[in-house]
Amino acid sequence: MEDDNTLFPLPPRVQPERPESRGGRPRVVAPNRGQIELRSVDLDGTLPLDHRARAVWEYVQGLDLSEVYGRIRAVEGMAGRPAAAPEVVLALWLYATVEGVGSARALDRLTEEHDAYRWLRGGVPLNYHLLADFRVEHDELLSRLLTQSVAALMASGIVELQRVAQDGMRVRASAGAASFRRGPALNECLQDAEEQVEALRKELDDDPAATSRRLKAARERAAEDRRKRVQEALAQLPDVEAKKDAKSKDKARVSTTDPDARVMKMGDGGYRPAYNVQFATDTATQVIVGVSVDNQGTDQNQLSPMIEQIRERYDEVPEEVLVDAGYTKLAEIEWVEVVENVTVYAPVMQPKDPTRDRHQPMPGDSDALAAWRQRMGTDEAKEIYKERAATAECVNAAARNRGFRQFLVRGQRKARAIALWYALAHNLMRTLALRAMVPVVPVAT
Repeated sequence: MEDDNTLFPLPPRVQPERPESRGGRPRVVAPNRGQIELRSVDLDGTLPLDHRARAVWEYVQGLDLSEVYGRIRAVEGMAGRPAAAPEVVLALWLYATVEGVGSARALDRLTEEHDAYRWLRGGVPLNYHLLADFRVEHDELLSRLLTQSVAALMASGIVELQRVAQDGMRVRASAGAASFRRGPALNECLQDAEEQVEALRKELDDDPAATSRRLKAARERAAEDRRKRVQEALAQLPDVEAKKDAKSKDKARVSTTDPDARVMKMGDGGYRPAYNVQFATDTATQVIVGVSVDNQGTDQNQLSPMIEQIRERYDEVPEEVLVDAGYTKLAEIEWVEVVENVTVYAPVMQPKDPTRDRHQPMPGDSDALAAWRQRMGTDEAKEIYKERAATAECVNAAARNRGFRQFLVRGQRKARAIALWYALAHNLMRTLALRAMVPVVPVAT
């Protein structure tokens, strides 16, 4: 039926042709998006009781966030806008990490459009600046939360820390290959950046227009940030030069976008700016017990620092550690075996002499290294070593599936904070799964 009560004439409605069926023309319910609906629903009613967002909120409510509350400047009796509750922002990022959301802008949009994020937000005023800052400002808090969560699982007997598997993965940095420059080019960049900052400051002082001043102030902050990054790149250049031989020192390059990033060989065989992320995982539960992020392109010196980190976190070390061939450095293995008293399961390198049994002690081997070689030749060790791929590589794959493929932040400290978010999100999901597997003992009446 045609409606004449319109401001402008409407084109005639064209009904889509529907194929005839055996009984006549089929009847379907077409969408009517102009229908007015009256709803009376609260936020709590939009989310099922067993939704994982509720589990995230329940976990966050049990955390001690007094450190974050102590930084809030808005206090009762004083002027100032109230701050967003830290537990809300923490819960939002944990849930977003579980769901594979890694952008502050995307998270801000979801808190307006998605029921689970709206429920976690609970009407608290937020913006993407606040979300982005919170994500990287509290790396030490995140590290303590990781320690406390694993310690609680150890106290309940769920995690025994008997056998740990360690593996690393290269995560792309937020920098392009073209941002890497040598010393002379870095000095030119620094000079240009300083001249730009000075010119913008002078222009800002001479401009009386308020709107124009705000725009120029933003440009000045961006130029100042670039100047600082170039200065940091120059400061790190000697360290990069020290790792090259005498003939290649003049070829050392550092990124002006992310001075902490280094060009590394990636899993696909290509070379790109990246960070080396290390996860240590309990093999029995797949709970992450240690996290580190650095810019070393090799895993050879990563074993002993991780064992020391685990000792520092939980005041004990695992009985056994499983690593792949990338960690096989004799000095590292001997240190972990003798000093830390941890049994190492790692592949033995093939000797240059193909006729020699690699599992037999080599001349000059210490007792620890000789025992390691002989141990890795046994069927028992080979069976134990199978747990490495089923644990460490599984955890890394889970992180990749949650979007942990490239950092959207710059700097090693911020990159470590992102890795800790992924570890906390992974452990939260593992804890829920492990607690669900614990049988409920009926209480006698």
